[in-house]
Amino acid sequence: MTLSTTYDAIVIGGGPGGYVAAIRAAQLGLKTLCVEREYLGGVCLNWGCIPTKALISTAKLADSVRHAGRMGVIAPEVRVDVPQMQQFKAGVVKQLTGGVASLLKSNGVDVVMGEARFVSPTLITATTADGEDTFAARRGIVVSTGASTVRIPGFEHDGEVVLSAREAVELQAAPGHLFILGGGVIGMEIGMLYQKLGSRVTVVELADRLLAGVDPEAVRLIEANFKRRGGEVLTSTKALGCERRGNLAVVTVEQGGTRREIEADRVMVAVGFRPNSAGFGLEELGVHLSPKGHILTDDRMQTNVPGIYAIGDVSGTPYLAHKASKEGEIAAEVIAGRPSRRDWRALPSAFFTDPEVAVSGLTEDEARAQGLDIRVGKFPFSASGRAMALGETEGFVKVIADATTDHLLGVSIVGPDASDLISEATAAIELVGRAEDLALTIHPHPTLPESLMEAAMNAHGQAIHIVNRRQERA
Repeated sequence: MTLSTTYDAIVIGGGPGGYVAAIRAAQLGLKTLCVEREYLGGVCLNWGCIPTKALISTAKLADSVRHAGRMGVIAPEVRVDVPQMQQFKAGVVKQLTGGVASLLKSNGVDVVMGEARFVSPTLITATTADGEDTFAARRGIVVSTGASTVRIPGFEHDGEVVLSAREAVELQAAPGHLFILGGGVIGMEIGMLYQKLGSRVTVVELADRLLAGVDPEAVRLIEANFKRRGGEVLTSTKALGCERRGNLAVVTVEQGGTRREIEADRVMVAVGFRPNSAGFGLEELGVHLSPKGHILTDDRMQTNVPGIYAIGDVSGTPYLAHKASKEGEIAAEVIAGRPSRRDWRALPSAFFTDPEVAVSGLTEDEARAQGLDIRVGKFPFSASGRAMALGETEGFVKVIADATTDHLLGVSIVGPDASDLISEATAAIELVGRAEDLALTIHPHPTLPESLMEAAMNAHGQAIHIVNRRQERA
C-alpha cells in the first residue's frame, strides 16, 4: 500500500456525529479527513429524523385543516398528493445534505466517499469506486459509523411489502392497512403519520406497553389518540412470521397463547437498531466492545486503544442525533488537546407522535425507582390559553424536583410543541436550577412555555391557573 496523505484527524462516518466532529476538528486547526461510505448526513438527514419530520409535518397540516371547521376554517375536500409530498421531503433532504457538504468544504475538511477499514490505530484504507487509498492520522481517528436496523427472521425485507423504516418513508401511496412490528418511537411516529394519510394501522409490541421509557401518562394519551383514529394495538404479543400472498402479507401473531392471522398491504419492521461496529478492523486492533457490540469509551470519547475514539450510536444508547453531535465536538476537542469531556446533567429527547412527547432528565417513574424523595408539579394544556387558541389542548407539563433541595431532576412534556418546549427545561436542569427558579421566571403571555412555569409553581402548591392539590405558603 502506498500512503496517500497524512492528516491530523480522520473521521469515519459522515452522519450527525461524524460531520460535526470533522468540522469542529478543522475549526481547531487540525488537517481533517472525513470518510463516508454511503451519503453525507447519515441516517438522520437521509431517511431518519429529517425525512420523517417533513412527512409528519405535511400529514399534520392536512389533518389540522380537515378538523378546522370548529375554528371557522371550512375545507371539506382536503387531499394529500403523496408523490408531491415525497418531492417536498426530497427537497428538504437535498438542501440539508448539500449544506453539510458545503460546510465541510468551507471548513477545509477533505471528504472521501468510500469504505474505511483500520490497518493500525493510526492508519486506514478507504475503498472507493476508483480503487483503494491509505491515510494516516497523526493525532486521532474518530469512529462514527452509526447503527443499522435490526432484521427479524421470518420478516425479511423485500422493499415492496415487508419494509424497514427506510422504505416506509419512501412510499408513493398510503397503504390501505399498515402492520407495524414494534411499538417504539419509530413505529409510532410512522404509524400515526400514515393514519393521517388514511391508512388503517396495527401495531404489535412484544413488551407490555408502547414507547418504553416514556412517562406512562403520556403513553396512555398517545395510545388513546392512536385508537381513536382506528388504530389497533397488540401489546404482550409475539409476531411469529410473515407470508406473502400475492401483493399482500399475512402475519401470524400470538397473544396469551392464542394465534391469529392479520392481513396487511404493507409490513414495517421497527424493532430497533444494532451498532455498526463489525467488519472494518476494530476487532483485530483489540478495541473493547460491549456485549451488544457498542464501542466502549470513557467520558473523553477515547477507546482502550490510544488514538481511537468513538461517538454516536456506535458507542452506545440513546440513539439520538444531538447526542452524537455533542460527542463529535468533544472528541474533536480532545484530539486538539482541549480539556473537553462528556459531563452533561440532562440529555433531552423528543418524539414526534401525536401529540408530541419530550423528556429531559429523570421521568417520575425513574426518580421513584431510584428511591428519591421527590416533589411533582403538573400543569395541563387544557388550562393554557395559548393551547386553547391553537386548538391543541391535549397533554401536560410535568416537573420533577428533589423534595429537599428543590433542584430540578427532570421534566416530561406531552402536547403541542413539546419538542421545542423541552429546551428551556434542559437549560434549567443543566444550570442546576430549582423548581422555584423556573416558577419565578416571568414568561410572556399567552404562550405555551407558561405551562412550565405553572407546573413548577404547582410543585409547591402555588399554581395560579389550576386548583392545587397541596397548598404551601411561601
